Amino acid sequence: MPIKYTDELKTRAVDLVIHAQADPSTANGAIRRVTKELGLSSETLRTWVRNYKNSGATTPAQSIDLEAENKRLRAELAETKRANEILKKAATFFAA
Repeated sequence: MPIKYTDELKTRAVDLVIHAQADPSTANGAIRRVTKELGLSSETLRTWVRNYKNSGATTPAQSIDLEAENKRLRAELAETKRANEILKKAATFFAA
């Protein structure tokens, strides 16, 4: 008879693996380490992680990258607006 795991345990285990795989220094053997810590079967956890990735959910690494990209684009937009204002003032000055 298969063992029933709580949804909380599944979510936590998958989160631990995803976070470990997001960092290149800890990516190798992430599933094996988490299964030892939580006392799970490696194939069970591997299946959970595969299902999570196939569901189309964003990984923490992707969300961090998106946040950094968003911050960079906001700074670039602000700089472009400042440059545009300077050019508008220069154009009116030289047109007069």
